[in-house]
Amino acid sequence: MKKLTNYINGNLVAPIGGSYLDNIDPSRGKVYSLIPDSDERDVALAAKAAKEAFPFWSNLSTKKRSDYLLAISERIEARMHEMAEAESLDNGKPISLAMEVDIPRARDNFAFYATAILHEQSESHLMGTTGFNYTLRDAIGVAGCISPWNLPLYLFSWKIAPALASGNTVVAKPSEITPYTAYLLSEICVEINLPPGVLNIVHGLGPKVGQAISEHPDIPVISFTGGTATGKQISATAAPLFKKLSLELGGKNPNIIFADCDFDEMLKTTLRSSFANQGQICLCGSRIFIERSIYEKFKNAFVEKVSQMKVGIPSDPKTKMGALVSESHLNKVLSYVKLAQEEGGRVLTGGNRVILEEAEFKDGYYMRPTIIEGLDAYCRTNQEEIFGPVVSLQAFDTEEEVLAYANSTRYGLAATLWTSNLQRAHRMAHKLESGIVWVNCWLLRDLRTPFGGMKQSGMGREGGFEALRFFTEPKNVCIRL
Repeated sequence: MKKLTNYINGNLVAPIGGSYLDNIDPSRGKVYSLIPDSDERDVALAAKAAKEAFPFWSNLSTKKRSDYLLAISERIEARMHEMAEAESLDNGKPISLAMEVDIPRARDNFAFYATAILHEQSESHLMGTTGFNYTLRDAIGVAGCISPWNLPLYLFSWKIAPALASGNTVVAKPSEITPYTAYLLSEICVEINLPPGVLNIVHGLGPKVGQAISEHPDIPVISFTGGTATGKQISATAAPLFKKLSLELGGKNPNIIFADCDFDEMLKTTLRSSFANQGQICLCGSRIFIERSIYEKFKNAFVEKVSQMKVGIPSDPKTKMGALVSESHLNKVLSYVKLAQEEGGRVLTGGNRVILEEAEFKDGYYMRPTIIEGLDAYCRTNQEEIFGPVVSLQAFDTEEEVLAYANSTRYGLAATLWTSNLQRAHRMAHKLESGIVWVNCWLLRDLRTPFGGMKQSGMGREGGFEALRFFTEPKNVCIRL
């Protein structure tokens, strides 16, 4: 059985403690590899390497840093199919999704930031004849990057690429549930001869590795994506140490559908925005609000389409729904279906685990996509993040009513709005308490735009030049004439 390794100071190395964790293929429910069960000693070794590499890397020309990042991007492209298969094996998602979204976006993240730093601009402020100011932006030092399991390499690179591009060195922790493509990224760094210590990848559990990164005195900046509870823990550790923090946390996103929408386009996109990656995307719209005049039409059409979605093995091109990421997560999602029924909800389709006929996959963590109606907007099912293939339907009559529903949760990450009324679109977008509002689309992303949420969906923004600004410190220089 293959043992993955850490990547520290340019070398693929075993954990200091010699312990390993099982890495489970969720499509089969079987262990298929072992990952390092690292601890604070491994983090200390990685932080030391990163700190020593920082003067060299931060003083390297932007062109040379760009060349290294472009080389990583090109190697991801060259190993695209291998990495998509690894992502599917680790996460349970269809290979087609990993080929279409996860690995191409990881490739593009490195390419985007490799070129973005070649077009940086500095700010200057003239004070008449008295003098002028200009602003420098310097790399901070060692960045700690902690990423989740739902879009493993995609979100891993989303943090690492801008941190490296802006001149920082990195100690990174991928999710222990989905570590394989991060390991393959380590191999790529060896292949391109990335200088030692510039990027360090330490595998292991959050309470051991993530906590050690958060509290290490030589790691002054932390970027984390994951659950709100873990974000609170990281903040509690890092904030008293005055570390710079970016937290992209949970969501309970509304999908608001007005009667004047393009019904066919809306229906097709709502299938994706509800159940892409088995609903395990923080941007999925799990609360669907439909204007009352088209509620029955939408419900009937949506239930018909969802009930036809194929739940199957990830390698099957016809599969729309693969396996959930773990057995514990599957059980959590199923528990919310039971809760919804206790709260008065009616399951219109799905709601149950799927046992595949193929013997090899009968122990996989599969679930039918689930639609529930009849719930109050303020019940637990509609207020708490489920993070699985479960959506609720609710009718509304007025803009004011649906805005109250949409804004009622402690989260504020993303919202989707369907209408052909331009004035309404602008009016609603202004009032929705969400960091991202998609109008007549979903997951249409421009890498230049800021990404992040309000309320308990996080703090700070990622993406584009926002990320480059986060990983640097501004310094004003004032010159008297």
